[in-house]
This record gives sequence, structure tokens and C-alpha cells, in this order.
Amino acid sequence: MSDREQQRLEFLKSAGLADAARAPLPGDASTRRYERLTTSSGQSLMLMDQPASAESPPADPSWSPERRKAEGWNATARLSAGRIEAFAAVAAHLRALGLSAPEIVALDAPAGLAVLEDFGDDLFARVIERGEAEAPLYLAAVEVLARLHDAETPDVLAGPAGDWALQAYDETALQGGADLFVDWMPQLDTALTFDDAAVAEWHEAWAPIVARGAAGASVIAHRDYHAENLIRRTGLSGAESVGLIDFQDAVRAHPGWDLHSLLQDARRDVSPELERQALDHYFTLRPGLDRVDFMRDYAGLAALNEARILGIFARLIVRDGKPRYRAFMPRMWAHLNANLTKPGLETVRGWFDRHVPEDHRR
Repeated sequence: MSDREQQRLEFLKSAGLADAARAPLPGDASTRRYERLTTSSGQSLMLMDQPASAESPPADPSWSPERRKAEGWNATARLSAGRIEAFAAVAAHLRALGLSAPEIVALDAPAGLAVLEDFGDDLFARVIERGEAEAPLYLAAVEVLARLHDAETPDVLAGPAGDWALQAYDETALQGGADLFVDWMPQLDTALTFDDAAVAEWHEAWAPIVARGAAGASVIAHRDYHAENLIRRTGLSGAESVGLIDFQDAVRAHPGWDLHSLLQDARRDVSPELERQALDHYFTLRPGLDRVDFMRDYAGLAALNEARILGIFARLIVRDGKPRYRAFMPRMWAHLNANLTKPGLETVRGWFDRHVPEDHRR
């Protein structure tokens, strides 16, 4: 028996769940793992297992950009490093707003273990595959974002494992994410080469978008808001019907961030018609916004995120030996190519035209 398994057993015993049946759930690209627990009375719960030792440290709010880069990827761009104490604090904030975050039944933050309320398996992506209408689900997900974006966003979130600083998705984080593209794409597509001059041009091209994204970092963002992380909760309506999970990487970000994550998804197609309908709903719920300015930032940050995700997929394929992520890349290229035609992205489009031939963008 591994030391980690012994730690899990001791935690479950301390939570009164030593006799619960355990069923591991399929993993994803992260260092977290989940198990479904079924008690003798038939109650279903989730064990969340995120050992702090599996990740480099989270960012300290006092660190300079240079220190953050020296400390590694989490401090540069991921910020919270997926810590369970971050999850607990964000969950408390979401629940205080009347949103459907899981109740935390038991918690050992230093060990990286928690038992959570189980929202079941009705992920938006799965119920849509079974034939359920997309639009009501997506409109409810937009209502969650409108409520979050209209609420006060504190600098520090109070949670059962202590206070957690909600850090901003700032210039360092945004540019660090974008740079994954130039760091990893040539290792996947060896026909691409980006010399120092090309990388300098890359930074210059993104600078205005990064600056606007950082200046607009005013709301709490889930940061992985899509149909595989949202659960349909029956018997509830509107925003409350959307079960929220995997929000441990939440940051203070531009309000367009979670919107484009939802509507320009890497994992499934969202039609242009549904994207327009969802955006119309968002602007109806938040009538004070300047739609033209907002959509300029939306397209710019979506393009940056798509470059970031392409870099992540390249890294997963090349470094981590996970070729299945290649199947998601054409969809991301399609989103990126479409956004490059939008106002404000002319300089970025010029960089791609010079350095990434069209037949390598698909």
C-alpha cells in the first residue's frame, strides 16, 4: 500500500467514511484524482485528492513577475496551483451568492484531501449528447456568470481552510499562457521555427490585448468554464440549476474570460447561432456594458486563450505522451483563425501570417 493510499484511508476514517465503497473516476490532464464514495446508507459523495506535493508552489501576491517566472508555471500563470484550500474558499463564495457549488463534508487541506457533495454525472456535455436541448443549459450557465459579474469581488475569500487571496489574471499570467504556443508548438510541428526576433514580435503583438485583459480583471473567473465542468441539477432553475465543479484555479479576470471558455469550447462545437444567443442573453442581463468594447476584448482574450490551449495540447502530446489531445486541436485552430479576423487583432494576425502558414493552422 502506498503512503498516499494510507493517508486517504486515515482521512476517510476520520471523516466517518471508512466503510464507504470507493470507485475511482477517469482522470484528466491535471494532477487531481476523484473517487465516488457510496456510504452504507446509499449516500453518494466525492473524494477529491490533490496532494500539494504534486504541483509547484502557488504564486505569492508579493512576488515580482521575475520571481514568479523563476518559481515555475503555477506561479507564473496558474496562480493557485489547484490547491484544495483555494477550492474551499471559492466554494464558500459561490454558495454565499446562491450558486450551486458542492458542500464540503470533510476537509484536510494540508493533506490535499476533501469529501464533497456529489452532483452526479449529468455534465452538460453528456446530457446534450443524450438529446437534451443546448440553449437552456447554456443560457443558465450565462446567468451564473452574470450573477458572479454583478457581485462584489473581494480581494480575499474566506473559506473553511482559511483565507485565500484571489489573485488577478494579470499581464504576467496572460502573456505566460500565450507563450506556451511559441514554446511548445515547434516541438510538435517541427516545420515551425520561432527565432528570438519572432518571439519578440509575438510579445509585441499581444501586448495591447494583454494590457486590456489585465486592466479589465474585475470579476471572479472560474477559468475552466465549459460543458465538461458544468452539471445539470434537476429540480432547480436558472443559475441555481448549474452545478459548478473544478473551480480551484479561480482568479480575478476580465468578465469575457469565462464567457469565451464556455462559448468557444475546445471539447465540443458550439454553433455561432448559440454563441450569439448566449451573448445576447448576457448583455440583456448586464445592460450597462459597452458591447463594442466588450466584444473587442472578448475576441482578443479568446484568441490568446486559444493560442495558450494549443500550446498546452502540444505539451501534453510531446512531453506527457498523451496523443489524444491532437483530436481537439482542429477545433481550437478554427476558433483562433476566426478570432484573428476581428477588430483589434490585426497585429496578431500579421504575426501568424508571417510565421505560421495557413496549412499549419488546422
